[in-house]
Amino acid sequence: MGRRLSLSDLNRQLAAQPASLDPLYVLSGDEPLLLTEAADSLRSAASAAGFSQRTSLMLDARSDWSAVLAATQNISLFGDQTLLDLKLPSGKPGRTGGDTLVQLASLLESGAIAHTRVVLTLPRLDKATRTSKWCAALLNIASLVEIPTIERAALPEWIGQRLARQKQTLGRDSLEWMADKVEGNLLAAHQEIMKLGLLYAEGALTHEQVEQAVLDVARYDVNTLRQAMLDGQARRALTVLDGLRAEGEALPLVLWAVTEELRALAQLAHAQAKRGDIAALLRQLRVFGPREALLRQAVGKAPAGLWSTALLHAHDIDRLIKGLPTTGRLNDAWEELTRLVARIAVVCSARRSPRPSR
Repeated sequence: MGRRLSLSDLNRQLAAQPASLDPLYVLSGDEPLLLTEAADSLRSAASAAGFSQRTSLMLDARSDWSAVLAATQNISLFGDQTLLDLKLPSGKPGRTGGDTLVQLASLLESGAIAHTRVVLTLPRLDKATRTSKWCAALLNIASLVEIPTIERAALPEWIGQRLARQKQTLGRDSLEWMADKVEGNLLAAHQEIMKLGLLYAEGALTHEQVEQAVLDVARYDVNTLRQAMLDGQARRALTVLDGLRAEGEALPLVLWAVTEELRALAQLAHAQAKRGDIAALLRQLRVFGPREALLRQAVGKAPAGLWSTALLHAHDIDRLIKGLPTTGRLNDAWEELTRLVARIAVVCSARRSPRPSR
């Protein structure tokens, strides 16, 4: 049977027994930096353990999947051991790819390719992927390393830990400031931390030093906006909205993202009022994971008619974008969208369930 490892578990295993590698590692997550670092650690350990041959393949549903099995049979005259490094960025192998992965799992489980170690990198596994035949076959034998997303609340501590690796420290307020500057972009945070290590000596850093060195590399996207809005983080939602506007994001796209959530919430509220099957509706809407939790929280706490009214507000903003005057609304569609986002976020903030005290 397979097993689950945290990222820290993996690092401890590689540090304690660098030559003892499991047949298959599945790395799953949505943080490119952490996925890359975990894969690099496994590649380094494999090299030290004598896996001198490495085959790296980037795959999708249209790839030539025969190359995967061919790589497992490519044994040199010197008996070199092989590391098969597979990346599936979409998480969707297609039928041929799925069949190939099932066959690969069978070969690894039987010991038929004992000279091969496999590292497979995937995005975060949703419910549909986990229950697929190919994924179930892999997880039955794999060491699964699920790499968590670093949320905004945890980002200052993460930055502090990374600075400590290069023997530098920074005050809490400055860590918060730095987190604001790189919000949503862990790769950029890593680059800025490395820059501080190059610019300044070991020890305590001042806020002035950090402010001079760190660029404003915040990455604003509509998904962050939707998350902050539904989680009741009004200030963050408006910051992201301002960032999208400043970066020249298309207003119709931003409005579409907000409206999509409002439509889902209106449907869920209607189903709830009719005592319908909320879980079935969420599956029909293809809503899973953190987004499902946010939608359930919002629809369960907000007034029943809020979402229909908010949809009408979004419709008025669409009219403004098209140059059509709308009674009772501001002439600036961005400003009107700001009012809508703030209204929803404030309602969700005021009505969301309190978090348990620690």
